[in-house]
Amino acid sequence: MDQDDTTLRILSTSDLAGLEISLADVVATVEGAYRTLAAGKSDNPRKLTVKPADGHSVSYAMLGRDGSRNVVAIKTSYKHGLHASRDQQHYYTTLTIYDDVTGLPVAMMDCSRIGSLRTPAVSALLARECAAPEASTALVVGTGTQGRLALPFLLTTMPRLDRLLLSGTHPDGIAAVRAELSRHFPGRVIEVVSDLRTAAREADVIVATAGAHTPAAIEADWLRPGTTSILVGHGLAPSTLHRADRVIATSEAQMHVTGTDMADADGKLPSADLELPVIISGISKARTTPQQRIFAYNSGLVVTDIALGHRFAQLAIEQGLGTEIPLWK
Repeated sequence: MDQDDTTLRILSTSDLAGLEISLADVVATVEGAYRTLAAGKSDNPRKLTVKPADGHSVSYAMLGRDGSRNVVAIKTSYKHGLHASRDQQHYYTTLTIYDDVTGLPVAMMDCSRIGSLRTPAVSALLARECAAPEASTALVVGTGTQGRLALPFLLTTMPRLDRLLLSGTHPDGIAAVRAELSRHFPGRVIEVVSDLRTAAREADVIVATAGAHTPAAIEADWLRPGTTSILVGHGLAPSTLHRADRVIATSEAQMHVTGTDMADADGKLPSADLELPVIISGISKARTTPQQRIFAYNSGLVVTDIALGHRFAQLAIEQGLGTEIPLWK
């Protein structure tokens, strides 16, 4: 890494876009971050949130330390225009990493690609750990950024899946989902569904990635025994959480920060039975019977962003990418 305490390497969106990284590499990096956290070697404090009274924007600040990579990082996220359509919103997210051995800066980078890969990788890990033993059908709700990579990552962790369902309304989004699947898993076929209730009844694993304005809302009554429902964005009704046999979260504390739209009539969320790092480590199992309906909440943990961001920084520095700015000179 850089050995200069006066400069900071900036990795832009275009710098990171050209880096090749396999889905298996992403999954392994994220999984490793969870194992290190479960072992007590990393730190992942609760995120800080700022939101104005009218809800037109939201900001997050997340600090963490990766104990296996010996790096400290700060992630920031700001989204403006939450009441507007997606193309009218403004969204900025950055990750700044420091080497905790040398004390020197590693890089500051756009965090959008990292998040776009980390989140579906986490969903895929949740699916692998929570799904019933004979799970074979997956349903993805939504065709945005997260929906487009959900199926390729699911097939990376669950290659036994043989039926892939997609619920979406935007032709360009559906085409993009097909293109991503074909790029990573040529020959695999997606079934676009129009009846969400029927599709939910047939699915063993559901990943809800839709945007905030989606009319899709799968109810608990639509789910058969053994179904695993994973919430990333929107597309699941609160009943799927409150009537689940087991609740799994990447972080219960963060679920209570970012999952308020799933609260009951009294504004309350149920407690999580387990958190994903404990499950990944092998200490406990997500599922205790094949018939349990499991709800999993994917809120992301900054240690996974840090691990994946550091992996990208390594690849970028090896290729001489980025711009060095004398920030402290």
